[in-house]
Amino acid sequence: MASTCKCTMVAFFILISWATHALSRTLHETSSMSERHEVWMAHHGRIYMDAMEKEVRFKIFKDNVQQIETFNNAGEKSYKLSINEFADLKNEEFIASRNGFRPSQMKATKETSFMYENVTLAPVSMDWRKKGAVTPIKDQGQCGCCWAFSAVAAMEGITQLSTGRLLSLSEQELVDCDIKGVDQGCGGGLMDDAFLFIQHNHGLTTDVNYPYEGTDGTCNPKKSSIHAAQINGHEDVPANSEKALLKAVTNQPVSVAIDAGGFAFQFYSSGVFTGECGTDLNHGVTAVGYGTADDGTNYWLVKNSWGTGWGEDGYIRMQRDVEAKEGLCGIAMQASYPTV
Repeated sequence: MASTCKCTMVAFFILISWATHALSRTLHETSSMSERHEVWMAHHGRIYMDAMEKEVRFKIFKDNVQQIETFNNAGEKSYKLSINEFADLKNEEFIASRNGFRPSQMKATKETSFMYENVTLAPVSMDWRKKGAVTPIKDQGQCGCCWAFSAVAAMEGITQLSTGRLLSLSEQELVDCDIKGVDQGCGGGLMDDAFLFIQHNHGLTTDVNYPYEGTDGTCNPKKSSIHAAQINGHEDVPANSEKALLKAVTNQPVSVAIDAGGFAFQFYSSGVFTGECGTDLNHGVTAVGYGTADDGTNYWLVKNSWGTGWGEDGYIRMQRDVEAKEGLCGIAMQASYPTV
């Protein structure tokens, strides 16, 4: 009797799984675009103010979906795009809300030390996630503070490597308190300046103590004074050298700036990203490894701050060792890392 019941339950769950898959496939292949929009809205909890806004957003959604499917059906690239939570945003709206890197005007002429200059042996691949030096993917939301997430991810990495403890540190402390120079919270910033602030502040607190709000706030000096991790400075990777960047990433997670303003980046889903992008640096992310894909393409493993619904569970693999000295999307132009 128990065996019969167990078999019945297994059959029931198989039926439910099949029905769910069939529904998903039907929505993708045969539903009208308006029905697909409704399903997408429900999945992402999207609610519009009125019918007019819904009509405008539906048109954007429709155009984006058609462009995504045209790209994927062409089958010419090593990466795929997908419908994600940004599907009802025009590309310029997406850039305005998610990108906030402010390029340094000094880096091209500034001479700095590079502690990894003499590194000669590097493993064929590196993944700092597997070594316990990377916290789970975070989401900056509608705040253009990618610079803070990039700097914090690099600091989380070096903290784990130097202390053995992986701490999730506070981006909100940087958003609220690091506002006297280039860094201006949701208005954008620069990772180098974030490292300077952390050094002068004698440390950074955890995001448990100073949780992320996704908006510009007033600095809380009491929370900011509870230092969970410290650095003694930072260094810039020699510009326009993927070889130098490899030396750095071999030793720790590194903050990098990229041009992430294109349609393909907005809807990247999987595979090794090979473009389209230029070198108009507008987004701060973190290189947390590198490797080689099955087809032989070398790539950088990059941690983003757009949630796990984007890319490969929040990560992107970007082509490495390209002809352009700046690297793909300018990844080798303005890289830096904290020191302890």
